[in-house]
Amino acid sequence: MQGKDYWSTEAYQNAASFVPKLATKIVQWLDPQKDDIILDVGCGDGVLDVEIGQILSKGNGTLHGIDSSPAMIAAAQKSVASVGLENTCTFQLLDATDLVNTASLQTGSFTKAFSNAALHWILRPPTTRAAVFHGVRNALCPGATFAFEMGGFGNVSEIRAALLSAVGRRVGLARAEEADPWFFPDEEWVRYMMEETVGGWKVERVEREWRPTRADQGGVEGWVRLMASKFFEVIEDEREREECVREVVDVLEVVCRQPEGGWVFGYVRLRVLARKI
Repeated sequence: MQGKDYWSTEAYQNAASFVPKLATKIVQWLDPQKDDIILDVGCGDGVLDVEIGQILSKGNGTLHGIDSSPAMIAAAQKSVASVGLENTCTFQLLDATDLVNTASLQTGSFTKAFSNAALHWILRPPTTRAAVFHGVRNALCPGATFAFEMGGFGNVSEIRAALLSAVGRRVGLARAEEADPWFFPDEEWVRYMMEETVGGWKVERVEREWRPTRADQGGVEGWVRLMASKFFEVIEDEREREECVREVVDVLEVVCRQPEGGWVFGYVRLRVLARKI
């Protein structure tokens, strides 16, 4: 059953349009070539897929993106159609945790896999983390690579602290922690998960970078209302929920304020290039 779609393409463009714009490095690690067959895990609104699709269209390459958000899949399809890439880039509504059970994609035929700013959402449930890496591995041909970037250990710590404090004071820290929608691992966790727990992977490159990121036009409030919406759902009273949002925003507008104006979030990015062996 399809759950609630938390994503709005309009809200995303207002609060986080910088996400695909700052993906230059991981796209370089992916190194898309014109004949590649690429799986994009958590494709979002397709902005990066259009960029990659332009390369693939010069040869026989294709890209297949999966995402659990109907709104994002619709946006991705619209994006590629607007530039005539609908035959090069295709999309499917699919939760990445179900990839391992999707026979049509477990064929070992993809030459590369890619993911940008999605796995810290996808890997949040501890019980399905291994299944995600199993699913991507089985989709790839031997020797194929998986290049991904996600939030790393320490990502948006100031935001998480404000959220856990404000929400936890109302419903208890344990419930607030359960509502946290993110998982931000470090380099050691990735190596152990991929090479030891799942197996069949060799992590060839891994880095964690502190990358302060300027708030989009939606400011702190736009980011908090979109990205942290799951935190506030545990507060049942609507008025109290709105007070909590306001408290978090007020604190972060002080903590994240730049002296010259605007706000900066303490992003930490974890980048990985792994090969199927």
